[in-house]
Amino acid sequence: MTPLASASAQSRDNRDSRAEQRQERAQKAQRQDRRQVRQEARTENRQGRRQVRQEARTENREERRDVRRDARVENRQDRREVRRDARVENRQDRREVRRDARIDNRQDRRRDVRQDRREDRREVRQDRREDRRDFRQDRREVRQDRRQWNRLWNRGWRNDNRYDWQRYRYTNRNLYRRGNYYAPYRNHSYNRFSIGLFLGSAFLADRYWINDPWQYRLPPAYQGTRWVRYYDDVLLVDVYTGEVVDVIHDFFW
Repeated sequence: MTPLASASAQSRDNRDSRAEQRQERAQKAQRQDRRQVRQEARTENRQGRRQVRQEARTENREERRDVRRDARVENRQDRREVRRDARVENRQDRREVRRDARIDNRQDRRRDVRQDRREDRREVRQDRREDRRDFRQDRREVRQDRRQWNRLWNRGWRNDNRYDWQRYRYTNRNLYRRGNYYAPYRNHSYNRFSIGLFLGSAFLADRYWINDPWQYRLPPAYQGTRWVRYYDDVLLVDVYTGEVVDVIHDFFW
């Protein structure tokens, strides 16, 4: 081989070597960029979920005095939205992982996909545990608040002459003849309820409500409770928990 040919061959080898090095550096930079993008996306997802859960817990603590059905519905909607957003983001992350993995070789693709799936499943399980823990805590706080409010019910209204229902019933007998009582369940038998027991939700239907307590000389029910008829008895019931707050037996004829 002549010196000119040898130099030409060596120049081509040098160019090929530099091209391969540039290609390897480009591939390595692409992989690093993709890993950084996935890491930033996961970090933002975690921060977003933590912020949403923190805001939900703060709102729940501030609104414990007005514990009603709307609060529970909003909490459920918030948690559904958080889980829905997490699922959508996880799907998008997995799609990006699969799309980027096709560019790499099979070994790197399998390793990255498996690792990302493990991390995604681990994060989803952790988020579900935290959501269940928050839900149980919120429900426990709601029950405690409701029980405290029920204990504050003043049963001394019986000493108030305005609510002397017995004397009023003596002069208005027909008003207290409500007719037959039809239980929501077939073959249901009467149970004598007392304060602190719980009435089933079926017995809280609006057809059992006493919409005008003053008509029977009963005190008004405070927020979250209702006077309901149960056979010939009348019960003051917490509509959220079903707890019996006050009871008058043999109220109706």
